[in-house]
Amino acid sequence: MKLSDQQFEFAKDCILLELWMFNQEYKFTYGEAWRPDEMQKIYYEQGKSKIKERGPHGNRLARDYNIFINDKLTYSKENLQSIGDFWESLDPLNRWGGNFKSFVDTSHFEREKI
Repeated sequence: MKLSDQQFEFAKDCILLELWMFNQEYKFTYGEAWRPDEMQKIYYEQGKSKIKERGPHGNRLARDYNIFINDKLTYSKENLQSIGDFWESLDPLNRWGGNFKSFVDTSHFEREKI
């Protein structure tokens, strides 16, 4: 599958996730989507990422969301688990950062590159 096809599937699932969050009355804004390789290296050096080289953001297969509950920005895994579960239910290649083992990142939603 070409990268552009994977990006299309990822974008489609982002739309479905956003509609689901809207219908569940979550307030959200966009965080980071595309990330240049230089910024990825900086995040790695600062300990904000476990990936040194181009990762899913660099491949346009990841998006971060700022999610609000009762008008308060939250990163709580417990409060966001249902959103992560919905995301992962859309496709077996979808991964939610809240379920990462080594580096929990609840605002992060990605599609595994194949």
